[in-house]
Order: sequence, then structure tokens, then C-alpha cells
Amino acid sequence: MSQSRTLFAETVDEQQAAQPEPAPPTAPTPTWWVWLTAWPVTAVFVLSNAATPLYVLWQRDIGFSKGTLTVVFAFYIVGLLGSLLMSGVVSDRLGRKAVLLPALALALAACAIFATATSVAALIVARLFTGIAVGAVVSAGMAAVTDVAGPGRKRLAALLASCAMVFGAGLGPLLAGVLSETLPAPTATVFVVEAVLLFTAVLAVLHMPVRRPAARGEGAWLRVPGVPHGNGIHLTLGIAVFAPGITATSFVLSLGPTLLTELLGTTSRIVAGSMAFVMFLAATGVQFAVQKLPRRTILTAGAISTTLSMAALIAAVHASSVVLLVASALLAGAGQGMGQLGGLSLLNSTVPAQRLAEANAALNVGGYIPAGLLPVSTGYLMDAVGLPAGTTLFGTVLTGLAAIGGLVVLSGHRRVSEPA
Repeated sequence: MSQSRTLFAETVDEQQAAQPEPAPPTAPTPTWWVWLTAWPVTAVFVLSNAATPLYVLWQRDIGFSKGTLTVVFAFYIVGLLGSLLMSGVVSDRLGRKAVLLPALALALAACAIFATATSVAALIVARLFTGIAVGAVVSAGMAAVTDVAGPGRKRLAALLASCAMVFGAGLGPLLAGVLSETLPAPTATVFVVEAVLLFTAVLAVLHMPVRRPAARGEGAWLRVPGVPHGNGIHLTLGIAVFAPGITATSFVLSLGPTLLTELLGTTSRIVAGSMAFVMFLAATGVQFAVQKLPRRTILTAGAISTTLSMAALIAAVHASSVVLLVASALLAGAGQGMGQLGGLSLLNSTVPAQRLAEANAALNVGGYIPAGLLPVSTGYLMDAVGLPAGTTLFGTVLTGLAAIGGLVVLSGHRRVSEPA
């Protein structure tokens, strides 16, 4: 009996010795790394809208209509949505870097094509590559920010990821407008500078302190992104406000220069770029202003802001008022910013890390589908019935969508507890 006890004790000791010791707790990543992890998101979004002030040059040199212009813009949405069908799942299974590095390579290729474009087909390919890259960073890039921030800084991560997106989206057209007006070879110089920014983003990704996932998920690699069971309401609330907001800003980006030409009689690329910049500056600033408010309050305010933006847009076109047009852009930026922050915050606080990139992709799919369809339809409608009628119809439809989004938030808040 004594001998058997001894043998049992020795066996237990051997098993305990064979088991690895628990890893010591790791110190939280420095906050500056959280900020730096957001830089690739900013750099790619600078590219996403850098072409906005340059379309008037390409229209003059190549020759194409407002409808064709919105088609070029729509191929960006096509690339983005196609990317979102896979990038979130791949990022959650293979890691953030496995998605971000190829995306940055495509963004650099888009820069080269933009810089040498002499046809509509070249612009379409460049916009398609840009959309694929953007789809990757809004899923994998934003999730990487959350990974580096850690569990204790999820709200900061949502704020920085969201602001990185809208700040880059605003910086792109401003940078392009100023460089193209002040330096030679405007359609080439802009993208040479952007390529330099993208190279710095590649360096940031290479040194980013993120690990590969411990285990792969289940299901198809290519699929419509979704969220875990129980998070559907969080996704719905985010899309209800984010979709109308980003559709409003997409309209300003694709047709804003045309509106400025009609209202001001100017083709200044600095003016067009500046309007886009202040729109996204409003989107950035409002997120810092409301970050401590409850998510439901942020989403409701976002829906109201988008509704007011459309009222200002309709009034601007009929009154030929540049002041009202700028006010509409500012309100559109605020609407997108709050919808985006509210949606990302809900997902960051409730979705597990191994599904977060896919959840971010799902939010953006829901937002970018109307952002692609409605401005394209409006561009062709303007060619057929004129700018005032086309803009009025667009503003009316989007006002209805924003109002519905606000009602969804108000009716759904009782079923959703505020995340910690």
C-alpha cells in the first residue's frame, strides 16, 4: 500500500513537472503604441479621398460626365465590399499583419496607377485597389488597435480607430488640393507624397506588437461578415446611424466639387479639398467631444445631425448658398463620426477578440452599401433632370433613412444594456 502511494505521488510529481508554468502577467502596451497602431488606418484613408479634388482635372483632360464620375467612385465601394467579405475572417484567423501588409501593397500600387492615369479605366482600377485596401484596414486595422490597447482601454481603442479613419479621410483631399495647386504635375505629385506616407505605415505594421491568433475559427473563409449570436442588436443599432451618415459624406466627396462649381463658379482644388477636410475634421472633433456620453445618446445625436445635414443640403442648392453647403458638410461629418463611434464602441465592448475584425467588417458592409448606391444613382439622375432636382431627391431619401435610424435607436435602447 505504501509502495503504491509512493508510485502515485511520483507520477503526480512527474505530471506537474511536465506541465508548463503559467506565463507571468505581461505589462500593458505603452499608450503611444496604441496611437501608432492607428497610423496605417490613417495613411490608407488619406489615399481613399486624395483623388477627390483631382477629378475636375481628369474630367478636363480625359472627358467624362457626372454619371461616369460617380461610377469611378463606386468602384471604390465595390473593392471595399469585396474586401470586407474576406478580410475580417482572414484577420481573425491568420492575424492582423497577414491582412494589413498586402493591403498596403495594393494601396502603393493604386498610387502608381493614379499618378500615371490617362483613361477612365485606369482610374477605375486605382479606385478598385484603393477600396480593397480600405476594406482591409477598417476590419484588420481597427481590430489591431483594439488588440494593442488591451481589455482595459477598449473605449480609447474605439475612439482612436474611428478618428484615424475620419481624420485620414479628411486629410487626403486637403493635402491633394494644396499640393495640386502649388506644385507641378498635380496628379502625380499628390500620389508620390501619399506613397511616402504608406511606406511609413508599412514600417509601423512590421513592428506592431500584435500576436497571431492561437486558434483558427470555423466556417467559410469567404462569407458575408457577421457577429456572434446575441450581438445582432448592437450591429443593427450601429448600422442604423452609421449608414446614413457615411452616405451623406460620400455624396459630398463624389459630387461636392461639382456643387461648388455650380454654386461658386470655381474649380479651385484647394476649396474642394478644404470642404472635405472640414467635414471630416468635424467628424473627428465631435467624437472627442461625445466620447464619454452613453452610446445610445451618441447614436441618437448622429441620426439627428445627418437629418439636419440633408435639410441644409437641399436649402443650399435651391438658394445657391455656399454657407449652407458647408454647414451641410459639417453636419454630415458629425453624423458619420457619431454613428461610427457609437457602432464601433458597442462592438468593441461586447464582441470577443476572435470575432472583432469580422464584426468591424459587418458594420462597414452595412454602411458602405447605401454609400455606394445612392450617390451613383444621384449622379446619373443629375445628368437627366438637373442638379437641383437630383440633389433634392437624394436629400429627401437620406433624411428618411436617418430618421428611421434614429427611431431604431430609440426603440431598441430598452433591449440593450450600456456596456461597461
